[in-house]
Amino acid sequence: MEISLTKKSSTNLNLIESEILYEDNHLIIINKKTGVLVQGDITGDLSLIEIVKDYLKKKYNKKGNVFLGLVNRIDRPTSGIVIFAKTSKALSRMNKKLRNREIKKIYWLIISNKFHSNYGEIKGWFKKNKKQNKSYLWDEEVKNSKYGSLLFKKLKNLDNYSLFEVELITGRHHQIRCSFSKIGYPVLGDLKYGSKRSNKDGGIYLHSKEVEFTHPVSEKKIVIKAKTPLTGLWSASLSY
Repeated sequence: MEISLTKKSSTNLNLIESEILYEDNHLIIINKKTGVLVQGDITGDLSLIEIVKDYLKKKYNKKGNVFLGLVNRIDRPTSGIVIFAKTSKALSRMNKKLRNREIKKIYWLIISNKFHSNYGEIKGWFKKNKKQNKSYLWDEEVKNSKYGSLLFKKLKNLDNYSLFEVELITGRHHQIRCSFSKIGYPVLGDLKYGSKRSNKDGGIYLHSKEVEFTHPVSEKKIVIKAKTPLTGLWSASLSY
């Protein structure tokens, strides 16, 4: 099944069943494409939440509005896992898990291989600049900042670049992008945070790779993994 949606201000976007990583009566988890909005914004471009709502409405022949709650967000130029709740009960419980840091989140990213640390932690105080839609990392607490940390390890060298895995301990605005920019090694393609070159597709080499949590209703352990895009340097990472 393939569902297509169009808007005057956007190109055609498709939700293909192969992009659905998991679905039951309470949750649906998607492997988001690079460049797709998760939620609507001032651009008016089609968002993933609209695409998924339309998919559910057509697949299950639902009349009227479809309930769909967003559990986690990833940036437009980022690809990978986005979790939606199909019931209010699931949404409430998943939001609580997020607040209590009970959802393990793993990302993959590609940076210059001049960064020689194979593993470590990046931590500090994150402050968002709303006008710039950008965050800054401080070594000490400043007004309106929030503490955050992540763990990283190198997975593979890719010629002039390296593939890293990151576990987010907290979930601050642009945390991974800001953290690696702070240490002088921005995510490849991330112009906002200092990368020298953009990617052809307008995306960045940051992918929400894996989530692990206890199901909000059945309480079964759920582990979801999302394949990286098949383009560019990601294709070189597939053999890992």
